[in-house]
Amino acid sequence: MPNRSNKSIDWITVGLYSLLVIFGWFNIYAANYNPEHPVFFDTNKEYFKQLVWIGFSLLFIGIILITDSKFYVEFAYIFYGFTLLLLIVVLLFGKEINGAKSWFEVGPIRFQPAELAKVATNLAVARALSRYGFSFDKFGDLLKAGAVVLFPMLLILLQNDTGSALVYSVFILVFYREGLTGYILTFGIVAAIVAVLTLIVPNSTIIGLIIFSVIGLLYVKGARSALLKATIGGSVILILSYAVYRFSDTSIGLEYVLLPAILVFSIYMLYTTLAKRINKFVPTYLLILWSAILLTLSADYLFEDILSDYQRNRIDVLLGLKEDPLGAGYNVNQSKIAIGSGGLIGKGYLQGTQTKFNFVPEQSTDFIYCTVGEEWGFIGSTAVVILFLSLFLRLIYLAEKQHSIFSRVYGYGVASIFFFHFAINIGMTIGLAPVIGIPLPFFSYGGSSLWGFSLLLFVFLKLDINRNELIR
Repeated sequence: MPNRSNKSIDWITVGLYSLLVIFGWFNIYAANYNPEHPVFFDTNKEYFKQLVWIGFSLLFIGIILITDSKFYVEFAYIFYGFTLLLLIVVLLFGKEINGAKSWFEVGPIRFQPAELAKVATNLAVARALSRYGFSFDKFGDLLKAGAVVLFPMLLILLQNDTGSALVYSVFILVFYREGLTGYILTFGIVAAIVAVLTLIVPNSTIIGLIIFSVIGLLYVKGARSALLKATIGGSVILILSYAVYRFSDTSIGLEYVLLPAILVFSIYMLYTTLAKRINKFVPTYLLILWSAILLTLSADYLFEDILSDYQRNRIDVLLGLKEDPLGAGYNVNQSKIAIGSGGLIGKGYLQGTQTKFNFVPEQSTDFIYCTVGEEWGFIGSTAVVILFLSLFLRLIYLAEKQHSIFSRVYGYGVASIFFFHFAINIGMTIGLAPVIGIPLPFFSYGGSSLWGFSLLLFVFLKLDINRNELIR
């Protein structure tokens, strides 16, 4: 390895990476430890295989650091196209595991191309956003950037790997950092809130809340005269529509009675805006209004026909809509028992009873954080959270120091992907997020995830070595 790389690489980030990988391996060992069979060099055990994956990661890291930084820019789209091809091939010929057809299997080796696709997509996003003249104010540029993220996301959804697909939604944070209007980010947040509410309260209540919220926004923005007339007209239509609904034999839902009134309201507000130019924000708010309404009305279809049975059950359990302690809620209940039993300082390394007797399914992969909580207690769990938060803050700090737009965008992509995995995985183990099956970076057992996270991180560290160069 060249001396220049040794001197210039950010050793703080390397140190955080090393601590996370080492601590992660110790917990994988604990999750697989059997006091009646304490053989360390057992090639069938996950902790031994993880050591092999760590060794290969070090090899990949060495290759990354001796490769010219411009390589990652020049070949970003080629690498992206190659991973899209892998996602198509695995969809056709891959092995199905846990309901997801997302794995290649060759003998004892399994590989998940979705992990590699995160690296490739991040490179392609960085290349697209760093193109000369790129601006999110141009609809064409916005469409191209969105398509780069959407293609792998859809292919992974077709593999029935919803968890890995949702990771790609975090690129909206990268877009926002690079100039995407806050309205789109706000729309995304509102859409998520509406989607959850549709599972808890009636659609008519949600639509009513939406229309009152938009009316409030328009009032604050100053469209008061037109708003009054539109509200009166919409109210008249609403009363007439409800009268027809109440005294006729119809099976339509109450939410559909609201639509004619909202349509009258929207048409008048849009007409007034275009004719009298009263408020430039009106079209945006009307778009948000109707998008939220359409999402509300389509939520039942998305929930019932797109998600699989076990995913619906897990969401229902998370939202408290049903109890299933021996089914969909079993993993989370056992996870919370394991973490809670650790107390302040934990039961001690290799002393976890929940861990040792396999009470928590997927203990070394999706629920590895249970082992941390049970054996290392609140102090150990907090230490892991602090390590991750330190890594995120360091990545953001380094990203802001980049002179190259490509390097900055890529750095923010790395931080965003890591944060999504961290927040959702730990949220799953303590019952704050649905169980969607995504690994905790550097902790969860698996070669594909470890390699993918290592590649993501060290490509950025290589770019950071040349932070003062304008890499295009």
